[in-house]
Amino acid sequence: MTQIPAYDRSRLRPRWLHIGFGAFARAHILMVLHRTLAALPDGERDWGVTVARLNSGRSALDALEEADCLYHVAETDDSGVELHAVGPVLGTLHPARDGIGAIPDHIARPELDLVTLTITEKGYSLKDGGLNREDAAIKADLANPGEPRSAIGVLVEGLARRKKAGHGALTVLSCDNLMENGHLTRAAVTDFARLRDPDLADWIEANIGFPSSMVDRIVPAMTEADHERLAARLGRRDDNGIVCEPFLQWVIEDRFAAARPPLELGGAQWTDEIQPWEAMKLRMLNGSHSFLALLGGVSGHATIDACMGDAVFAKAVERLMLEEAAPTLPPLPGADIPGYARQLLARFSNSQLKHRTAQIASDTSQKLPQRFVTSIAWHLDRGSPWPFSALVLAGWMRWIDGVDEAGNELPINDPLADRLRAIAAGTEGQARVEAMLDLREVFPQSLASRPEFRAGIEAAYEAIRAHGARAAVARTLSEDTA
Repeated sequence: MTQIPAYDRSRLRPRWLHIGFGAFARAHILMVLHRTLAALPDGERDWGVTVARLNSGRSALDALEEADCLYHVAETDDSGVELHAVGPVLGTLHPARDGIGAIPDHIARPELDLVTLTITEKGYSLKDGGLNREDAAIKADLANPGEPRSAIGVLVEGLARRKKAGHGALTVLSCDNLMENGHLTRAAVTDFARLRDPDLADWIEANIGFPSSMVDRIVPAMTEADHERLAARLGRRDDNGIVCEPFLQWVIEDRFAAARPPLELGGAQWTDEIQPWEAMKLRMLNGSHSFLALLGGVSGHATIDACMGDAVFAKAVERLMLEEAAPTLPPLPGADIPGYARQLLARFSNSQLKHRTAQIASDTSQKLPQRFVTSIAWHLDRGSPWPFSALVLAGWMRWIDGVDEAGNELPINDPLADRLRAIAAGTEGQARVEAMLDLREVFPQSLASRPEFRAGIEAAYEAIRAHGARAAVARTLSEDTA
């Protein structure tokens, strides 16, 4: 039987807007607020959230409205399940249903204090640390700023309306897997605003806060089997229900421009410096996820727990964490890196989640710069080995063939998908590696031009071609311990 939220939802006010109401937001961002509201005194339980999607997802928002904006989160591992009825949501917005100006108008509301984002890496329209002015959606929004379609265009139009209405400070908080995501969000927003109206850009810089945050929770895409399992517990179907792991972490820079909710009551932690936390998570957790997804997926493993059930991949990913990722991390006082690695290995082995390798392998071109480029450069500068990192990049170059080693389809879901398919169709061997390393969106010239880097990737790719992905990983393990 589901519990009712332990707070009076009638007291909630629209102080928070979340854009990108996908599975992760439901399981993480709003779950932390749900726990916060439960821990607050009655008189302080007014942090309500309006949730929005920009493109897809209208049917999910409609279903949420029909369910009185309640949905369920099932935290599960091999020890059992804990079910929560999550209730901070007050209402929903979608441009296709509510009009193109609905979200910008909401950003202009005087009672709004916080906007959070889970729009994926590609949603920020970034290039070289700032706005990608050649992005088609950005160009369209600059030509017609009053009817924006991109996330950045929507944010800037909302802030323009807020400025015009005479309302003040607001915090925009990114919750996506980008290093210094607050800095990047600020850069994209202010770059766009300056192209549109320099006075608006100045106002944003003076009034809007862009703290960074680091989020961590494994939230697989829901399958029909997950929905059926959740329905069996609820006695009905919940189209917005989520199955996820029990672990949750949210580290946030304490640099809000407006009022901030006391999220520490819900399990978040505040910091003055986000970079060490981001680096640890992106290089150890996310990098390891990419290793398992790309190489395990090419080998035929459909899920992360299946990869961890394979002793070759389980041992290799542990070596990647401790020997290649951990040494590159900035100091983080009090951090237990070996303990963190053990915790990750246990989380990856959770057989209840069935986190699909294909899901993690999506948008790889956006992920590799954050997860591997800096650490590989660190090893090259010191002459230290990085064989498992090389295999990840080579595994991606094999993934774009579109089939695994058993002939099953490997989906290429990536902003560079057309270019990747063209490379796969027209190249092989060393020519494939050279074409992939010429992708400047992924590999900076400073790294791609280094002969020892190119040689390492070519050797890893040739090993996968000659022996298969699993055998290439096994050979690297045996060579490294010989």
